[in-house]
Amino acid sequence: MTSRRTLLAALASLTALGLLTACGSGDAAVNEIKPEGRKDTGINIGPNQNRVRTAKVDAIAGKLPEAVRKRGTLVLGVSAKSNPPLAFRATDDKTLIGVELDIATLVADTLGLKPEFDPVSWENLFVGLDSGKYDAVFSNVTVTEERKDKYDFATYRLDDLAFEAKKGSGWTVKGPEDVSGKRIAVGSGTNQEKILVDWSRQNEKAGRKGVDIKYYDNTTDYYLALQSGRIDGFLGPNPTVAYHVASAGQTEAVGKFSGAGAGLQGKIAATTKKDSGLVAAYAAAVDHLVGNGTYAQVLKRWGLTGEAVRKSEINPPGLPRTEN
Repeated sequence: MTSRRTLLAALASLTALGLLTACGSGDAAVNEIKPEGRKDTGINIGPNQNRVRTAKVDAIAGKLPEAVRKRGTLVLGVSAKSNPPLAFRATDDKTLIGVELDIATLVADTLGLKPEFDPVSWENLFVGLDSGKYDAVFSNVTVTEERKDKYDFATYRLDDLAFEAKKGSGWTVKGPEDVSGKRIAVGSGTNQEKILVDWSRQNEKAGRKGVDIKYYDNTTDYYLALQSGRIDGFLGPNPTVAYHVASAGQTEAVGKFSGAGAGLQGKIAATTKKDSGLVAAYAAAVDHLVGNGTYAQVLKRWGLTGEAVRKSEINPPGLPRTEN
Protein backbone atom coordinates (compact mmCIF):
# COMPACT_ATOMS: atom_id res chain seq x y z
CA MET A 1 0.00 0.00 0.00
CA THR A 2 1.27 3.49 -0.79
CA SER A 3 2.54 5.27 2.30
CA ARG A 4 1.07 8.61 3.34
CA ARG A 5 4.48 10.23 2.83
CA THR A 6 4.73 8.80 -0.70
CA LEU A 7 1.20 9.96 -1.54
CA LEU A 8 1.86 13.48 -0.30
CA ALA A 9 5.11 13.60 -2.26
CA ALA A 10 3.25 12.57 -5.41
CA LEU A 11 0.57 15.20 -4.81
CA ALA A 12 3.29 17.80 -4.28
CA SER A 13 4.87 16.87 -7.60
CA LEU A 14 1.54 17.14 -9.39
CA THR A 15 0.82 20.48 -7.76
CA ALA A 16 4.20 21.79 -8.85
CA LEU A 17 3.28 20.95 -12.43
CA GLY A 18 -0.16 22.53 -12.12
CA LEU A 19 -1.99 19.21 -12.31
CA LEU A 20 -3.97 19.76 -9.12
CA THR A 21 -4.54 23.47 -9.39
CA ALA A 22 -6.26 26.01 -11.65
CA CYS A 23 -9.82 24.82 -12.43
CA GLY A 24 -9.96 22.25 -9.66
CA SER A 25 -8.62 21.56 -6.22
CA GLY A 26 -8.13 18.53 -4.01
CA ASP A 27 -7.58 19.21 -0.32
CA ALA A 28 -6.99 16.26 2.00
CA ALA A 29 -7.74 18.48 4.99
CA VAL A 30 -11.32 19.01 3.90
CA ASN A 31 -11.74 15.49 2.50
CA GLU A 32 -13.10 16.49 -0.88
CA ILE A 33 -12.29 17.12 -4.52
CA LYS A 34 -14.03 20.36 -5.40
CA PRO A 35 -13.81 21.90 -8.89
CA GLU A 36 -13.19 25.61 -8.63
CA GLY A 37 -16.34 27.70 -8.69
CA ARG A 38 -18.68 24.94 -7.51
CA LYS A 39 -21.00 25.89 -4.68
CA ASP A 40 -21.78 22.34 -3.53
CA THR A 41 -19.60 20.05 -1.43
CA GLY A 42 -17.77 18.47 -4.35
CA ILE A 43 -16.74 14.80 -4.34
CA ASN A 44 -16.16 13.32 -0.91
CA ILE A 45 -12.82 11.47 -0.77
CA GLY A 46 -12.62 11.21 3.02
CA PRO A 47 -12.87 7.94 4.97
CA ASN A 48 -16.37 8.76 6.26
CA GLN A 49 -18.28 8.08 3.06
CA ASN A 50 -21.86 7.91 4.38
CA ARG A 51 -22.50 5.37 1.65
CA VAL A 52 -25.92 4.95 0.11
CA ARG A 53 -27.42 1.78 1.61
CA THR A 54 -30.50 -0.33 1.00
CA ALA A 55 -32.49 -3.14 2.66
CA LYS A 56 -32.36 -6.88 2.09
CA VAL A 57 -34.82 -8.36 -0.40
CA ASP A 58 -35.62 -11.91 0.64
CA ALA A 59 -36.78 -13.03 -2.80
CA ILE A 60 -33.46 -11.96 -4.35
CA ALA A 61 -31.37 -13.33 -1.48
CA GLY A 62 -33.13 -16.64 -2.07
CA LYS A 63 -31.38 -16.94 -5.44
CA LEU A 64 -28.02 -17.38 -3.67
CA PRO A 65 -26.47 -20.81 -3.11
CA GLU A 66 -27.26 -22.04 0.39
CA ALA A 67 -23.59 -22.07 1.43
CA VAL A 68 -23.20 -18.37 0.68
CA ARG A 69 -26.44 -17.46 2.48
CA LYS A 70 -25.33 -19.34 5.59
CA ARG A 71 -21.86 -17.80 5.55
CA GLY A 72 -23.37 -14.32 5.74
CA THR A 73 -20.57 -12.60 3.84
CA LEU A 74 -19.83 -11.74 0.22
CA VAL A 75 -16.09 -11.95 -0.47
CA LEU A 76 -15.26 -9.48 -3.23
CA GLY A 77 -12.07 -8.77 -5.13
CA VAL A 78 -11.21 -5.19 -6.10
CA SER A 79 -8.14 -3.83 -7.82
CA ALA A 80 -5.57 -2.38 -5.43
CA LYS A 81 -4.31 -0.06 -8.18
CA SER A 82 -7.55 1.32 -9.57
CA ASN A 83 -7.87 5.05 -9.96
CA PRO A 84 -10.50 7.53 -8.80
CA PRO A 85 -13.44 7.30 -8.97
CA LEU A 86 -13.38 3.50 -9.41
CA ALA A 87 -11.65 2.12 -6.30
CA PHE A 88 -8.99 4.01 -4.38
CA ARG A 89 -7.78 5.00 -0.92
CA ALA A 90 -9.45 7.82 0.97
CA THR A 91 -7.54 10.71 2.53
CA ASP A 92 -6.58 8.51 5.48
CA ASP A 93 -4.52 6.44 2.98
CA LYS A 94 -6.30 3.35 4.30
CA THR A 95 -10.06 3.26 3.68
CA LEU A 96 -11.15 1.88 0.30
CA ILE A 97 -13.70 4.07 -1.46
CA GLY A 98 -15.09 4.56 -4.95
CA VAL A 99 -18.03 3.79 -7.20
CA GLU A 100 -17.14 0.10 -7.53
CA LEU A 101 -17.26 -0.38 -3.77
CA ASP A 102 -20.49 1.60 -3.45
CA ILE A 103 -22.30 -0.53 -6.04
CA ALA A 104 -20.89 -3.76 -4.59
CA THR A 105 -22.04 -2.72 -1.12
CA LEU A 106 -25.57 -2.09 -2.40
CA VAL A 107 -25.61 -5.52 -4.07
CA ALA A 108 -24.48 -7.12 -0.81
CA ASP A 109 -27.14 -5.17 1.11
CA THR A 110 -29.85 -6.45 -1.24
CA LEU A 111 -28.62 -10.01 -0.70
CA GLY A 112 -28.53 -9.56 3.06
CA LEU A 113 -24.76 -10.17 3.20
CA LYS A 114 -21.80 -8.28 4.65
CA PRO A 115 -19.30 -7.26 1.92
CA GLU A 116 -15.66 -8.17 2.53
CA PHE A 117 -13.31 -6.43 0.11
CA ASP A 118 -9.90 -7.77 -0.80
CA PRO A 119 -7.69 -5.32 -2.77
CA VAL A 120 -5.20 -7.14 -5.00
CA SER A 121 -3.35 -6.67 -8.29
CA TRP A 122 -5.35 -6.94 -11.52
CA GLU A 123 -4.09 -10.41 -12.46
CA ASN A 124 -4.79 -11.74 -8.95
CA LEU A 125 -8.45 -10.79 -9.27
CA PHE A 126 -8.85 -13.60 -11.77
CA VAL A 127 -6.61 -15.96 -9.82
CA GLY A 128 -8.94 -15.39 -6.87
CA LEU A 129 -12.01 -16.15 -8.99
CA ASP A 130 -10.42 -19.28 -10.44
CA SER A 131 -9.52 -20.62 -7.00
CA GLY A 132 -12.96 -19.90 -5.55
CA LYS A 133 -11.55 -17.33 -3.12
CA TYR A 134 -13.90 -14.59 -4.37
CA ASP A 135 -17.65 -14.69 -4.79
CA ALA A 136 -17.31 -11.87 -7.29
CA VAL A 137 -15.03 -9.15 -8.61
CA PHE A 138 -16.29 -5.57 -8.86
CA SER A 139 -13.37 -3.83 -10.52
CA ASN A 140 -14.24 -2.24 -13.87
CA VAL A 141 -14.11 -5.65 -15.60
CA THR A 142 -15.28 -5.53 -19.20
CA VAL A 143 -17.31 -8.40 -20.63
CA THR A 144 -15.28 -10.16 -23.32
CA GLU A 145 -15.96 -13.30 -25.33
CA GLU A 146 -12.73 -14.85 -24.07
CA ARG A 147 -13.57 -14.16 -20.44
CA LYS A 148 -17.03 -15.67 -20.89
CA ASP A 149 -15.33 -19.06 -21.35
CA LYS A 150 -14.36 -19.01 -17.66
CA TYR A 151 -16.61 -16.45 -15.96
CA ASP A 152 -20.24 -15.36 -15.69
CA PHE A 153 -21.15 -11.68 -15.87
CA ALA A 154 -23.96 -9.48 -14.55
CA THR A 155 -23.62 -6.01 -16.02
CA TYR A 156 -23.97 -2.86 -13.92
CA ARG A 157 -22.33 -0.02 -15.87
CA LEU A 158 -21.52 0.98 -19.44
CA ASP A 159 -17.89 0.63 -20.44
CA ASP A 160 -16.51 3.70 -22.17
CA LEU A 161 -12.92 4.70 -22.80
CA ALA A 162 -11.58 8.21 -23.29
CA PHE A 163 -8.49 9.92 -24.63
CA GLU A 164 -7.06 12.64 -22.40
CA ALA A 165 -4.73 15.43 -23.58
CA LYS A 166 -3.43 18.75 -22.31
CA LYS A 167 -6.08 21.45 -22.32
CA GLY A 168 -6.03 23.44 -25.55
CA SER A 169 -4.33 20.68 -27.50
CA GLY A 170 -6.63 21.20 -30.49
CA TRP A 171 -6.67 17.43 -30.91
CA THR A 172 -9.83 15.39 -31.46
CA VAL A 173 -9.84 11.60 -31.70
CA LYS A 174 -12.56 10.06 -33.84
CA GLY A 175 -10.75 7.01 -35.21
CA PRO A 176 -7.42 5.28 -35.88
CA GLU A 177 -6.13 7.95 -38.25
CA ASP A 178 -6.26 10.53 -35.45
CA VAL A 179 -3.70 8.64 -33.34
CA SER A 180 -1.26 7.98 -36.19
CA GLY A 181 2.26 8.91 -35.08
CA LYS A 182 1.08 9.98 -31.63
CA ARG A 183 2.75 9.03 -28.34
CA ILE A 184 -0.03 7.58 -26.24
CA ALA A 185 0.16 6.00 -22.79
CA VAL A 186 -2.05 3.07 -21.86
CA GLY A 187 -2.29 0.46 -19.11
CA SER A 188 -0.63 -2.86 -19.90
CA GLY A 189 -2.95 -5.87 -20.20
CA THR A 190 -6.10 -3.75 -20.47
CA ASN A 191 -8.82 -3.75 -23.12
CA GLN A 192 -7.87 -0.19 -24.02
CA GLU A 193 -4.38 -1.45 -24.84
CA LYS A 194 -5.89 -4.06 -27.19
CA ILE A 195 -7.91 -1.38 -28.97
CA LEU A 196 -4.92 0.96 -29.28
CA VAL A 197 -2.68 -1.83 -30.63
CA ASP A 198 -5.39 -2.71 -33.16
CA TRP A 199 -5.67 0.93 -34.25
CA SER A 200 -1.91 1.12 -34.65
CA ARG A 201 -1.97 -1.94 -36.91
CA GLN A 202 -4.81 -0.46 -38.95
CA ASN A 203 -2.76 2.70 -39.49
CA GLU A 204 0.31 0.77 -40.56
CA LYS A 205 -1.77 -1.37 -42.95
CA ALA A 206 -3.16 1.84 -44.48
CA GLY A 207 0.36 3.24 -44.97
CA ARG A 208 0.18 5.64 -42.03
CA LYS A 209 2.45 5.77 -39.02
CA GLY A 210 1.56 3.49 -36.14
CA VAL A 211 1.08 4.57 -32.53
CA ASP A 212 4.05 5.06 -30.24
CA ILE A 213 2.58 3.27 -27.20
CA LYS A 214 4.02 4.15 -23.80
CA TYR A 215 3.68 2.34 -20.46
CA TYR A 216 4.14 3.64 -16.92
CA ASP A 217 3.85 1.98 -13.53
CA ASN A 218 1.78 4.61 -11.71
CA THR A 219 -1.03 7.01 -12.53
CA THR A 220 1.05 10.00 -11.44
CA ASP A 221 3.67 9.00 -14.02
CA TYR A 222 1.10 9.17 -16.82
CA TYR A 223 0.02 12.65 -15.85
CA LEU A 224 3.53 13.94 -15.29
CA ALA A 225 4.50 12.68 -18.75
CA LEU A 226 1.42 14.29 -20.27
CA GLN A 227 2.03 17.66 -18.65
CA SER A 228 5.74 17.68 -19.56
CA GLY A 229 5.01 16.84 -23.20
CA ARG A 230 6.66 13.39 -23.22
CA ILE A 231 3.37 11.91 -24.41
CA ASP A 232 0.54 13.37 -26.47
CA GLY A 233 -2.27 11.60 -24.70
CA PHE A 234 -3.52 8.93 -22.36
CA LEU A 235 -6.18 6.30 -23.16
CA GLY A 236 -7.97 5.05 -20.07
CA PRO A 237 -11.38 4.28 -18.59
CA ASN A 238 -13.78 7.18 -19.12
CA PRO A 239 -14.56 7.47 -15.38
CA THR A 240 -10.87 7.95 -14.59
CA VAL A 241 -10.40 10.51 -17.33
CA ALA A 242 -13.58 12.42 -16.42
CA TYR A 243 -12.61 12.51 -12.74
CA HIS A 244 -9.10 13.78 -13.46
CA VAL A 245 -10.30 16.39 -15.95
CA ALA A 246 -12.82 17.71 -13.41
CA SER A 247 -10.49 17.70 -10.41
CA ALA A 248 -7.22 18.87 -12.02
CA GLY A 249 -8.40 21.38 -14.61
CA GLN A 250 -5.30 21.15 -16.79
CA THR A 251 -6.42 18.47 -19.24
CA GLU A 252 -9.40 17.67 -21.45
CA ALA A 253 -11.12 14.63 -22.90
CA VAL A 254 -10.56 14.61 -26.66
CA GLY A 255 -12.45 11.47 -27.65
CA LYS A 256 -14.73 8.83 -26.12
CA PHE A 257 -15.34 5.30 -27.37
CA SER A 258 -16.98 2.05 -26.35
CA GLY A 259 -14.68 -0.25 -24.44
CA ALA A 260 -15.78 -3.12 -26.70
CA GLY A 261 -14.56 -1.44 -29.87
CA ALA A 262 -16.47 -0.33 -32.94
CA GLY A 263 -20.04 -1.52 -33.38
CA LEU A 264 -20.63 -2.78 -29.83
CA GLN A 265 -21.29 -0.99 -26.54
CA GLY A 266 -18.96 -2.34 -23.88
CA LYS A 267 -20.38 -3.37 -20.51
CA ILE A 268 -18.81 -3.47 -17.04
CA ALA A 269 -20.00 -6.38 -14.96
CA ALA A 270 -19.90 -8.19 -11.65
CA THR A 271 -17.67 -11.14 -12.49
CA THR A 272 -17.98 -14.58 -10.91
CA LYS A 273 -16.60 -18.03 -11.61
CA LYS A 274 -18.57 -19.77 -14.34
CA ASP A 275 -21.45 -21.86 -13.04
CA SER A 276 -20.91 -20.66 -9.47
CA GLY A 277 -24.67 -20.19 -9.12
CA LEU A 278 -24.26 -16.53 -8.17
CA VAL A 279 -24.77 -14.52 -11.35
CA ALA A 280 -28.59 -14.58 -11.33
CA ALA A 281 -28.62 -13.12 -7.82
CA TYR A 282 -26.25 -10.33 -8.82
CA ALA A 283 -28.32 -9.41 -11.87
CA ALA A 284 -31.55 -9.40 -9.86
CA ALA A 285 -29.91 -7.23 -7.19
CA VAL A 286 -28.74 -4.67 -9.76
CA ASP A 287 -32.22 -4.52 -11.31
CA HIS A 288 -33.68 -3.88 -7.85
CA LEU A 289 -31.17 -1.08 -7.21
CA VAL A 290 -32.03 0.54 -10.54
CA GLY A 291 -35.69 0.36 -9.60
CA ASN A 292 -35.40 1.79 -6.08
CA GLY A 293 -33.17 4.69 -7.13
CA THR A 294 -30.11 3.88 -5.00
CA TYR A 295 -28.10 2.92 -8.10
CA ALA A 296 -28.70 6.34 -9.64
CA GLN A 297 -27.70 8.03 -6.36
CA VAL A 298 -24.34 6.26 -6.37
CA LEU A 299 -23.56 7.10 -10.00
CA LYS A 300 -24.52 10.73 -9.42
CA ARG A 301 -22.24 11.14 -6.40
CA TRP A 302 -19.28 9.97 -8.50
CA GLY A 303 -20.22 11.92 -11.64
CA LEU A 304 -21.01 8.81 -13.71
CA THR A 305 -24.71 9.21 -14.48
CA GLY A 306 -23.92 8.88 -18.20
CA GLU A 307 -22.73 5.29 -17.69
CA ALA A 308 -25.96 4.00 -16.17
CA VAL A 309 -27.63 0.81 -17.44
CA ARG A 310 -31.38 0.32 -17.50
CA LYS A 311 -31.13 -3.30 -16.40
CA SER A 312 -28.49 -5.91 -15.71
CA GLU A 313 -27.69 -8.37 -18.48
CA ILE A 314 -26.26 -11.82 -17.88
CA ASN A 315 -23.38 -12.69 -20.22
CA PRO A 316 -24.21 -10.21 -23.03
CA PRO A 317 -22.09 -9.98 -26.21
CA GLY A 318 -18.60 -8.86 -25.23
CA LEU A 319 -15.37 -7.58 -26.69
CA PRO A 320 -14.54 -9.91 -29.64
CA ARG A 321 -11.91 -12.60 -29.29
CA THR A 322 -8.32 -11.66 -30.01
CA GLU A 323 -7.15 -12.82 -33.40
CA ASN A 324 -4.09 -15.09 -33.26
